[in-house]
Amino acid sequence: MAYPPEDRPNAAPEDGAPPPLPPELAGTLAGLAGAGKAPPPRRPDTSVPRTRTSAVWFGVWAGAVALLLLIVFVAQNTGNVRLSFLWMQGQISLALAMLIAGVCGAFVAMAVASVRIIQLRRLVRRR
Repeated sequence: MAYPPEDRPNAAPEDGAPPPLPPELAGTLAGLAGAGKAPPPRRPDTSVPRTRTSAVWFGVWAGAVALLLLIVFVAQNTGNVRLSFLWMQGQISLALAMLIAGVCGAFVAMAVASVRIIQLRRLVRRR
């Protein structure tokens, strides 16, 4: 916003009325009357607070759904597949092979995450 020009008087008129607004403010909120009544007060929050028990309950339900999906996965993938790894060879259920691969992938991800957490803790300790 621009400053008022130096040639404009800043003193209020003698009759006690507020000074007129400059033209650049005449159409803004500064030139409007009051907004009316205040909004009604908010009602107090009546929601139930989250607790550890509710978090555990949610975890139990999420685990049950994941277990149900795992059972469906195993039931639909019962065929055997031939696997070869280094000098080992054999046949294993497709579902079991995929679950083993998923668990191994999770261990790799946790190892990388653990290394990162250790790095961050050392950084915080140094500061």
